[in-house]
Amino acid sequence: MIDRALAPAFKQVENIELIHATPHVLSNEVKVFVIAGGEQEIVRLEFIFSNVNWDKSKPIQAFATNTMLNDGTSEYTASQIAEKTDYYGTFLTTEYGYDQSTVTLCTLNKHLASTLPIVKAILTDSIFPENELRTFVRNQKQKLSVSLEKNDFLSRRLFNKALFGNTLYGHDTQANDYDALTQQELKEYFHQAYQPKNCTIIASGKVTDETLEQIDQHFGKDWGNKATKGILKNDFVFNKASGGDHYLEKPDALQSAIRLGQVSVNRAHPDFTGLQVLNTILGGYFGSRLMANIREDKGYTYGIGSALMSFKNTGCFFITSEVGVDVCSATLNEIQKELTTLQREPVSANELSLVRNYMLGSILGSLENTLSHADKFKNIYFFGLGYAYYDRYIQTVRTITADELLQLANQYLLFDEMEKVIVGKK
Repeated sequence: MIDRALAPAFKQVENIELIHATPHVLSNEVKVFVIAGGEQEIVRLEFIFSNVNWDKSKPIQAFATNTMLNDGTSEYTASQIAEKTDYYGTFLTTEYGYDQSTVTLCTLNKHLASTLPIVKAILTDSIFPENELRTFVRNQKQKLSVSLEKNDFLSRRLFNKALFGNTLYGHDTQANDYDALTQQELKEYFHQAYQPKNCTIIASGKVTDETLEQIDQHFGKDWGNKATKGILKNDFVFNKASGGDHYLEKPDALQSAIRLGQVSVNRAHPDFTGLQVLNTILGGYFGSRLMANIREDKGYTYGIGSALMSFKNTGCFFITSEVGVDVCSATLNEIQKELTTLQREPVSANELSLVRNYMLGSILGSLENTLSHADKFKNIYFFGLGYAYYDRYIQTVRTITADELLQLANQYLLFDEMEKVIVGKK
């Protein structure tokens, strides 16, 4: 009988058991990676396309194309696509990111044969109807108008512009960008990007041989998109800035949005995992130093945090919060103090142990089903990494020393070199 008066034995995570992706190739050489498992009769198919041919004169072309894929083909109207997917209880979504655009189908296995033709139509025959384009432009301009009243939105735009300049990562969308969109422009990008040689398919869930045969039937043996011109991969080079202050005054503001940070390394860099540990200590979880100081001790904000972002061409580190206008300068001073402390004083053994356990527990908690194992695969595949990345991640989190964290803080977290954005009042 278990003695409930005794706490269970503590064991630190030493490794994680991931379901490895199995590669397949369709008849037209499209790569398919299968992460199979689970008892539920559910399959998720992700059709992932690299964003290409970025043109600063058409800055939102890729975003608009991806968002409107569900808005009509020569065979189906937008409402018919919605009705068909609803009828089968299927989720059919599009997602746009800086580096890739994705079309995702999640359905019961028994409905796959009925829903794949809809996805096929979207990926090969989208026509971007003029009436749907007008609705899209009107809705997006309204969303933009509302967002431009929010200090945190404005601070994010200013920050990205300061770090990444006039590139895909740094473009600050304007209303006239939407007005300039044309049906022909969307069709042009659709035929450039949504074609077999620019596609990777990730299949997860209850994936069987029959599933693969159905995928090949629709997307391997008969997928005929032809590019109107060659594909140019989006490649940008970003240099660490020397630091700058960016202030947008809002006279009536009650709160100021703060965002500061700098260009950093991405997931493929050997320092990335160590920086994740350092970031967690600083502002990456509820018990972080920034939260303890600026929320719990000073009461300046409801929330403050820091994060590392990883993109194909770069990475970035940032700290963000919204605070009362009367404590904006004081908050910046406290942030600087916390960064300086990380550079001068070794992290205590107790704090480092707490963060180790938090991070290792978080990665285990994120592996709740087969679909989440597929997400872990995406994190490494598109950065040219293998599964050994996660072994190194576990090893680094378990063994990184206080001295190594000091070195990383002095190399990467330099307050004077950070871009500092304030929207509201100083």
